[in-house]
Order: sequence, then C-alpha cells, then structure tokens
Amino acid sequence: MNVETPQGTLHVHRTGTSGRPLLLLHPLALSGAVWDPVARFFSDKAQVLALDARGHGESTWDGADFTVDDMAADAAAVLEAADAGPADVVGLSMGASTALTLAATRPELVHRLVLADGTAYYGDDAVPVWAERAERATTVARDKQLEFQRDRWFAAPFLAEHPDEVERVCEIFLKTDSAAHGAACRALGGLDARARVGDVAAPTLVLVGEEDYATPPEMSEALAAGIAGAELRVLEKTRHLSLLERPDLWPSLAAFFGGPQ
Repeated sequence: MNVETPQGTLHVHRTGTSGRPLLLLHPLALSGAVWDPVARFFSDKAQVLALDARGHGESTWDGADFTVDDMAADAAAVLEAADAGPADVVGLSMGASTALTLAATRPELVHRLVLADGTAYYGDDAVPVWAERAERATTVARDKQLEFQRDRWFAAPFLAEHPDEVERVCEIFLKTDSAAHGAACRALGGLDARARVGDVAAPTLVLVGEEDYATPPEMSEALAAGIAGAELRVLEKTRHLSLLERPDLWPSLAAFFGGPQ
C-alpha cells in the first residue's frame, strides 16, 4: 500500500484483513519490514499497517530535514488514507517517539498505545549528540556501523541464540539510505515532547528493556509517570529492540488491545 503526501510516497507493509487496525512504527534506520514477525503474529487478529518512515524502506523523501512531528503527520496520513482510525498503535524507539506525538496531537486516531524503548526528550545535550550521530550515519560505511548497532539492539544471549533474526535486522539496516538515517538522527535530536505527554488520552502500555542504554529505563519511567493510567513494564535481560527480542510479549499485547473500550 502506498500513500501519496506532499513530501513524497509513504510505503506501508499491509497484512491481515479483519479486526481493528494496528499501526506499527519502526526504529531509527530500519523500516516497516523489521516488524514482519510481529505482523505475522497479528495478521489473523488485526489489519496490520507497518509504515516505512520517510526515506526509509520503500518510502520516498524529498531530501529536506524533517521532525518527529512530520513523521507523526505521516502516520496520521496513512491512517486517514486507509480509513483506519482509531487504530492500536505500537512504536519502538524512534517509532515510540512518533507514536507518542501522534497520540498527543491526533487522539481521535489512536485507540490503544504501546510505547517501547522510547522517550519524549533525549536530554539537554541531545542536539550536539545526535548531530554527531548524524555525521557518523552519513560518513561511515554502513557495514562499519553494525557492531555499534548490534550491541545496542540486542542483549548478548539473543545475539548468540538467534543469529538469523539478528542478520535479518542487520540487512534492513544496511539497505537504509544513509542521508535519511542522518536526517532522522537530527529529528530525534530536536525532539522535545515533554509538554505533550500529558495530552495522551489513549490507554497506554510503556515497555523498556532493563539493559537498554539507548533509551534507558528512566526515560520510559518519565513517559509512564506523565500519561494518565499508563502501565510500565521493565523487561529483564532485554536491550533496545525489546519487541523483537521478546516475542513472548506479543500475546500480552494482543490481550491489551482487546481490553475494555
């Protein structure tokens, strides 16, 4: 499924034909394809929409810098084009920041919300830190970035026990456009949605890996504390890509989405 917007074409990996829509928003420098195992699990329970962020995967991009607000507007455009709101929305890492912004600014589009390993704000030094990461993203060969990424993404036991899944995610990373990766880094550096956290009205589940040092647990604790009624789960022996590392969580997500209206 493709959605045309003023900045270009947004590509959506669409699976499932019945049930409430489920929008999946991916991490930095990956694509909607990263959600394939999750999409298969939910395909008989929901209409699954896994969006490629602008410049990532098969989505086009006009080359201009963009913000997390822009990515949230893209997500809203997809739900509107699919006539798919309100949807259950899951965001992981960059996708969690996007999902948070979507839920705060377009509450009518979000039924239930899962924020995994995300944040509303990366700290007072975020702009220079993420500018440096953007520089590395665009000047270092992509295969030379993988050691740094693997260690952040997955805990050591998962790396050892699930090499095929690790390789699948690495292949998606290698295919990601370096310029779009850099632009997304700058978008995250400019993120400050702290004032919006309290605007989230959807029932919310906040997840974070205990060993996540990309978005440490205290960032998720701040999200959960600021969202009325939010539930926080800290996941033992888990790092940054928690929802890929922990498929045992997927049934509990299905139960959360099926909860009281």
